[in-house]
Amino acid sequence: MMQTELLTKRNIATVGEEITHELGAKMIRDYEKANPADVKSFIIGKDIINQILAQPGCVGIQLFNAYNEEGKKTLVYVGLNADEKPILQYSLITGNGALETKNGLVGDRIPQGDGIEDWGWFFDE
Repeated sequence: MMQTELLTKRNIATVGEEITHELGAKMIRDYEKANPADVKSFIIGKDIINQILAQPGCVGIQLFNAYNEEGKKTLVYVGLNADEKPILQYSLITGNGALETKNGLVGDRIPQGDGIEDWGWFFDE
């Protein structure tokens, strides 16, 4: 690896930051105004997030826009390693000491359509 790569490679585990409630509400409103017919939101449960993050070497999650089998907009999400590569497979040692290869987790099956009209409490108008 070249020295410039070492200096410029981002730490995936630190991507993202907390924002204020007000900024979050503004960003949502701005998107809703620009895209009134688009899906308003998606819900992802903590169990699948924790399962993805628990994979060996996982330092983050990448979300992809996608269409499900019925043609509805959804998100597909996968774990990322420190090299920003999706975790497609990983190895682990079983209880009897054997090396086992498992497929990386890919998430979907999330409900959509929770509109901001249901989230009035968030906007404090």
